[in-house]
Amino acid sequence: MLAFMISIVAMSTDVMLPALSLIATDLELENLNDSHFTVSSLFLGFAFGQMFVGPLSDSFGRKPIVYISYIIFIVGCLLAIFATSFTVLLIGRVLQGIGAAGPRIICTAIVRDGFEGRAMARIMSFIMAVFIIVPAIAPAIGQGVIYISGWRATFVMLLAMAVISFLWFGLRQPETLPKAARREFSFKSVWSGVVEITKIRTAFGYAITTGFIFGPFLGYLGSAQAIFQETYGAGSYFALYFGMAALAIGSASLLNSALVMRFGMQFLTLCAILSGILISITFLCIVASMSGVPPLWAFMMWLIPTFFCVGILFGNLNALAMEPLGDMAGLGSAFVGATSTIISLPIGLMISDQFSGTVMPLVLGFAIFNIIALMMMNWSRSVPILTLKI
Repeated sequence: MLAFMISIVAMSTDVMLPALSLIATDLELENLNDSHFTVSSLFLGFAFGQMFVGPLSDSFGRKPIVYISYIIFIVGCLLAIFATSFTVLLIGRVLQGIGAAGPRIICTAIVRDGFEGRAMARIMSFIMAVFIIVPAIAPAIGQGVIYISGWRATFVMLLAMAVISFLWFGLRQPETLPKAARREFSFKSVWSGVVEITKIRTAFGYAITTGFIFGPFLGYLGSAQAIFQETYGAGSYFALYFGMAALAIGSASLLNSALVMRFGMQFLTLCAILSGILISITFLCIVASMSGVPPLWAFMMWLIPTFFCVGILFGNLNALAMEPLGDMAGLGSAFVGATSTIISLPIGLMISDQFSGTVMPLVLGFAIFNIIALMMMNWSRSVPILTLKI
């Protein structure tokens, strides 16, 4: 159930990727490349929503805030369905992002309410693995829906998913935060909680690290359709190639859920980030020697192992950031999510905007920001991670 709730974020992101060019044409965009704002606007609302849903859920309980979030998401879907201009569509996407923040953040808080440490990482890895199946198949689903009913029908599907998830959550999920454990809500208490979190070096540092890892991934989401369909002329096979990369993340998350109990989050995270740096720097040299456009098979040979490393990192970094925040799981989840999204959003926009027919900006982005993430990860610990042993 939690995986399904979180998957709405992924479906909202990916299901309309095959339709970006259609949206640009139908809504008469002057610059067709601006269609990638349908992705970034979702994450803008997502970042904004995360700032509030966590603290509110700490004060009023998990379930009421999830209900309100779904209502906002449904309103956003309706705006997108009936949008007559790109501006209205973007407003709808922002509202979808705000609404999707509730299920995404509060699901993490619900897990943290009952688990911690490696056990939490194991559960989150499993949830993320199921969650990743959705973006693996979302573009293919989107292509089918668009072929039958047009791009607006993708938002009808998101609306239906939200209603199903709303009912499922309401019927099956008990409240995990008892009234005795709730924090008084006030801007002063929220601010003091945020200040307290920033003083926890591990939580603050890993939240920032997550942003640097997620930034290039967001850049990929914004430019994937153009890379596969324009640079490589993949046409309808776009969904296949996109799904292969997404499944690499899912398989890594499943493997991580099995390995984390034995090796620990720190060691696996270090291995994944060092491997990602090595793979991207090596491929960057190859891309530079081929004028920025290597063969499609070579691009996939880089993309799949890179995303496998990302899959290892996602669940572990979230758990590492949340581990010291058990007494404020809602606010902590909101802080980690909002901080990482605020950092990743401009990185993703920068990488997407640099697209000019080559994969160079994407590969360079992964290489640079993985190195920065490693440095940030090293800062996050009182004992440098490079001294870790199994």
